[in-house]
Amino acid sequence: MALQALWLEARGDWDRAHETAQGDQTREGSWVHAYLHRKGGDLGNAAYWYSRAGQPTARGSADEEWTAIVTALLG
Repeated sequence: MALQALWLEARGDWDRAHETAQGDQTREGSWVHAYLHRKGGDLGNAAYWYSRAGQPTARGSADEEWTAIVTALLG
């Protein structure tokens, strides 16, 4: 589900991406959920989801983070 959420977001469908990530209770889903909130400008909510994912808060660009998440999930 996490990869599907990233795919949806890359296609410009943030709402469906968020809905998909929200339904994924794994660490991976939480990481994508954090990314989506960060990209949407809700940094407080993003910080919560990074914590749930066991990931540090991203510091680079959203594109760099998207690539890092996809690479980790496919690796």
